[in-house]
Amino acid sequence: MSVYRKYILENLREGEILQLSFQLRGNTLIVNVSGELDHHYSEYFREKVEEKLLESNVKNLVLDFKGLTFMDSSGIGVIIGRYKNISKLGGKLLIANVKSNIERIFEISGLNKIVPVYKNLEDALKNL
Repeated sequence: MSVYRKYILENLREGEILQLSFQLRGNTLIVNVSGELDHHYSEYFREKVEEKLLESNVKNLVLDFKGLTFMDSSGIGVIIGRYKNISKLGGKLLIANVKSNIERIFEISGLNKIVPVYKNLEDALKNL
């Protein structure tokens, strides 16, 4: 890990650039994501989500991107990683509330063909 990345991760506080909040609904972890999911913060995202998944022992993961304003290829990579982990456990990963600029990234990368994307959180939860 680069010194710069280590500095960012050690000094990142929720509410800065990337903010994550977590909700449990039955056997599903919902992660509300706000801000930017880029190469600076993808490792932080991965660590926090994995920590909550292990702590809560859930089967499914829903990423609510209502507050996400920017994402780059690092964000795609971290989503694919969570998808693989959840799938190995027999669970599902779904994404909700994707803005048009991020939806375009999903289309170009093909991520929307791997991970189901729903217009809102309620629709995603109905499809678990």
